[in-house]
Amino acid sequence: MARYLVIVESPAKVKTIKKFLGSNYVVTASNGHVRDLPKSQMGIDVEHDYEPKYITIRGKGDILANLRKEVKKADKVYLATDPDREGEAISWHLSQALKLENKKTYRISFNEITKNAVKASLKNAREIDMDLVDAQQARRVLDRIVGYKISPLLWAKVKRGLSAGRVQSVALRIIADREEEINAFIPEEYWTLDANLKVEGEKKLLTAKFYGTEKKKMAIHSKEELDEILKEVETADYSVEDIKKGERIKKAPVPFTTSTLQQEASKALNFATAKTMRIAQQLYEGIDIKGNGTVGLITYLRTDSTRISEEADANVRSYIAQNYGQEYVAANEPKTGDGNKIIQDAHEAIRPTDVTRTPVAVKESLTRDQFRLYQLVWKRFVASRMRPARYETTSVRIAAGQYRFTVAASKIVFEGFRSVYIEAGEEKEEGNVLIKGLDKDSVLKKESFETKQHFTQPPAHYTEAALVKTLEELGIGRPSTYAPTISTIIARRYVAKENKNLYLTEIGEVVNHIMKQSFPSIVDVNFTANMESLLDGVAEGKVNWKTIIENFYPDLEEAVKQAEKEQEQVKIEDEVTDVVCDQCGRNMVIKYGPHGRFLACPGFPECRNTKPYLEKVGVPCPICGKDVVIRKTKKGRKYYGCEDNPECEFMSWQKPSTKKCPRCGSYMVEKGNKLLCGDEKCGYVENKENSKNN
Repeated sequence: MARYLVIVESPAKVKTIKKFLGSNYVVTASNGHVRDLPKSQMGIDVEHDYEPKYITIRGKGDILANLRKEVKKADKVYLATDPDREGEAISWHLSQALKLENKKTYRISFNEITKNAVKASLKNAREIDMDLVDAQQARRVLDRIVGYKISPLLWAKVKRGLSAGRVQSVALRIIADREEEINAFIPEEYWTLDANLKVEGEKKLLTAKFYGTEKKKMAIHSKEELDEILKEVETADYSVEDIKKGERIKKAPVPFTTSTLQQEASKALNFATAKTMRIAQQLYEGIDIKGNGTVGLITYLRTDSTRISEEADANVRSYIAQNYGQEYVAANEPKTGDGNKIIQDAHEAIRPTDVTRTPVAVKESLTRDQFRLYQLVWKRFVASRMRPARYETTSVRIAAGQYRFTVAASKIVFEGFRSVYIEAGEEKEEGNVLIKGLDKDSVLKKESFETKQHFTQPPAHYTEAALVKTLEELGIGRPSTYAPTISTIIARRYVAKENKNLYLTEIGEVVNHIMKQSFPSIVDVNFTANMESLLDGVAEGKVNWKTIIENFYPDLEEAVKQAEKEQEQVKIEDEVTDVVCDQCGRNMVIKYGPHGRFLACPGFPECRNTKPYLEKVGVPCPICGKDVVIRKTKKGRKYYGCEDNPECEFMSWQKPSTKKCPRCGSYMVEKGNKLLCGDEKCGYVENKENSKNN
């Protein structure tokens, strides 16, 4: 009997796939990559056409030895690694490491681990797609060159084993730019005014929002403006000027891509991107379901396509008709929104492999997190083939002298897809329900006013979800790179994560500054996005991968040489402080560590004394008068606090000023070229120049 060997990446898949194939098939795993560039050197032969030097990854020798034994026994070898560029590259590395050139070798790939998909892939076996392999090689070589050329410069500058990466440096810059925006943001005061109106014959009060005058919408910028308006509306007659009825529809969402799954899992389930990918991988590779054995529950998780196969589309429409009614089935397939965007390897969206396998049916076999993620994927997929939700909207315009108030209300008349799926944070979107008897003849009487002071808010700090969205919109990285990129900048402590938000740390600030100064093209968003489209060109067979490296390397090498020269001119010595080492009496120096700066004894290794470095900012503490110093949270986010902490509790995210607020007497903080009152309720702002003149 013929013997066939199927090599997959993950041992978890072995179990799932084995049960679909006959006894003459042997299924085994490579445990991911088997070859890579060496860690001890760059591994790219710049003199000889940028040829990469691959070596067997440490610890993979035994796995390869076992695979070679199985190859010898096999009549045919099927390489069944993941269906993307990285998977294609792993198949090629396996064929090289196992010397399969004289063996009948085929590449098979499947988007879902189901019996039909695996059997179909064997019928459609093909050769390794070298265009996809070269696209992955180009990415790997580019990343290696950047890392190995720039990292030593960071060590010289910051004196620690830091590293730079092609995509991570851009992600760091995006976060740093947002921090700058936030720090430069000056809040502006505005007020809202609501009128509570009594409708004759009704118990419930009607709340109307201030709109402006008959001709235009107005913002209320100050208490003075508000008081002017209140003078008139206090004594005005109120009447219904206009009532408009209409209909609003909310379209069903498209199924998940890698990016949208990461965003929604972050918002709805509070999952980090890395956790989402880890659990999705488990659901894809197979879970032991009671009564069914090991089953792959979702399709492949690295995709930027929203396409769905015809079979899956027909199945979900049939499921919706049976369980919700024909009126809930979408009329035709929604537009995917992919436009001219390249769909990575023509994948499908992320969906359940079998829509009839409901989350409730498999709940007992899943962990809590697996169940929650599967439920999210299942609900989104079913919703994507359902009709839109329909709302009846009513808009009322109320006259009060020369001013106008409005009331907007909406009522859902057909649930549509919302009977299955509501996006995270969307429940709050529902409008008021209007008083039923309200019409143009209704008699209105003012009962009371509600006024509220507000201040405009700065842009929000990036969360992992928001950063993924931005990286995707800018065309930076690919589905498989989002999670590792974010994990890397957090692990290297360039960025701190607190309550979902990402903050730049002191060390991140230094690295970003050096990258912007010496390697502007590497951290340029457009340059990186353009590089992605060139890599897509390689995958499509339109661009030679070594041409990209040839064009990239000389410019990088020139920038590195220039940066080295500049660094020689500006030799960075340890900064000596007036803090005396209490163990040996030497003056301590400032060093950089993984958390930023600290004080160390220059007598190392004889004296190993270290202390936290508290940089004074030359401002007395507004509470106790001692010095204000720069401190850091446990995760590395910078703030200003009293040197007498914890006895004195003063803290501020912005640098405090010596000037007191002329309006309320509180301390003021610096923001760009402005001074702001530290008490947000006060809202006083002035230019720094004014404070110097005073």
